[in-house]
Amino acid sequence: MNEEKKINREDSEKEEIKKGVYLCHTGNEYRVLFEAIDTKDHKGKVVVYQSLKDDGIWVRAKEEFLGFKDISGEKKKRFTFLREESENTFENRYLRALADYQNLLKQTGREKEDFVKYALTDFLHNVLPVYDHLKMAMNGLSEEEMKNPWAQGVGHVLKQFKDVLSQHGIEEIKTTGEKFDHETMEALEGQGEMIKKEVMPGYKLNGKVIRPAKVVVE
Repeated sequence: MNEEKKINREDSEKEEIKKGVYLCHTGNEYRVLFEAIDTKDHKGKVVVYQSLKDDGIWVRAKEEFLGFKDISGEKKKRFTFLREESENTFENRYLRALADYQNLLKQTGREKEDFVKYALTDFLHNVLPVYDHLKMAMNGLSEEEMKNPWAQGVGHVLKQFKDVLSQHGIEEIKTTGEKFDHETMEALEGQGEMIKKEVMPGYKLNGKVIRPAKVVVE
């Protein structure tokens, strides 16, 4: 029986294993993929390599990979480095093309999501002024006028309007009692950090500002 000889683990840990093609003592060629930590003791390292003959994946202790084997009384290295692999091999080109394709799919998916997410923007720019005018009309009514059946009917319509907008990810930007936020608001008058008055409401669609709130600050 052939006797297998290993090199010292400490010496093997120091030795660098190049990525590339190695010749096994059996005459077969293998591609070294990477080194990994052995889960048995989390100290030793293993070498993961692939057969160029049938693409089989193998794992072997690094000290054993770098070790020697007695064959017919002659000591031979188990694996001998042959060459580095060109990055322009068919396999590498295929892997790069596959990665590019997967990235394209992800990007297309994100763009599709954004399109669906914000497709309402143009439509809302036409609808929101109608909603604002209804609110302003209701805010201008006296307490007595608010008791009128038609005013109560408009109030129900406004509530339905707000619920529908909310269901589609539209939210009104809060201004009353808030600090001025340059990312969501536009100051028309005044100086200071606090909102004194809202002139025109602003809105967000799924977290994105589609119209900043116009305010007076103090």
